[in-house]
Amino acid sequence: MNPTNSGMARAGVFLGPGAPLETRQLEIPVSPGRGEILVAIDLATICGSDLHTFSGQRREPTPLVLGHEAVGRVVAAGPGRESFRPGQRVTWSLADSCGSCLPCTRFGLPQKCDSLFKYGHASLSDGSGLNGCYSSHILLRAGTHVVMVPDALSDPVVAPANCALSTVMHAASRVPAGTRTVLVQGAGLLGLYACAVFRERGAEAVFCVDIDEQRLSRVTDFGGIPLDGRSDYLNGLVAGSVKCSRHGVDAVIEVAGHPAVVPAGLRALRPGGTYILAGMVHPASALDLTGEQLIRKCATMTGVHNYMPRHLDEAIEFLTLTVGRYPYAGLVSPPWPLDNLSIAVEEAGKRAWPRVSVSPRQAS
Repeated sequence: MNPTNSGMARAGVFLGPGAPLETRQLEIPVSPGRGEILVAIDLATICGSDLHTFSGQRREPTPLVLGHEAVGRVVAAGPGRESFRPGQRVTWSLADSCGSCLPCTRFGLPQKCDSLFKYGHASLSDGSGLNGCYSSHILLRAGTHVVMVPDALSDPVVAPANCALSTVMHAASRVPAGTRTVLVQGAGLLGLYACAVFRERGAEAVFCVDIDEQRLSRVTDFGGIPLDGRSDYLNGLVAGSVKCSRHGVDAVIEVAGHPAVVPAGLRALRPGGTYILAGMVHPASALDLTGEQLIRKCATMTGVHNYMPRHLDEAIEFLTLTVGRYPYAGLVSPPWPLDNLSIAVEEAGKRAWPRVSVSPRQAS
């Protein structure tokens, strides 16, 4: 990367839990290096993992620019990226991978690359410093999967796709074909996406359990059957003429982020069913389970963390095919200006919106 300054980016810089966020000016490179793409960010959203970092529940090197869910427009592309031209709308994978180590090749897990770089998780001293999405610009690295976004998809529909929806696509890929009944634990953004994805994949009934009434109120809009987690829902998995087998559901998808839901999920699972854990990406996630419970249930329990590049492709394709059927745009708040990032974080913590958005183009 040529370090010569061709302008300045505005970025919200995180200094650590409890410290006030700072708006700083960061240098923009005059031209991207080989494989790099400079993107002007139009809209970013605040993911639950960002809130974990803000609160100190997870630690990252500071100072840094947080944020990994976003959509933007190409400003310039370096050698090897000639297919991307200025003005094109794009989104990108949240991780940059080398493509040659064992996790990238033999294991098929580029998100576990030996030299992994994750946007929104790297300090300002790492490369250009334009490493997160709460900024006017981001510099995408050479191993980052980049996807062009069709005009039919608005910014609020696309912004969360490169984390939340792509992770759901990964989770869905681990569930056997022909699955008829699914229990989704958690009616946040991932849970709502999961309802839509499994309904579109032919599931006859997708139950979604939560203890938050406001979250549950959105479930039917995304093809799910809401279940109140404060009730004895395990004895009443019924929806119209479709009744869950007395043996239990074929698959359970955990996106609640709380280990306390897992024993109930295992009880709801039929013998030989599949249990996907995707939401508990934080240290406070010890499970109250015994090996005997898993063995006697003949259950397959799989952890899913992040996703492969193909899942981002599938996420954008899924949105393109279904944007007229589900109210995706209503899941994202009106944008807060970047200068009001602290307020946006507070709003995200209130959970009134599945995603709160931030735009560097919005005036404060």
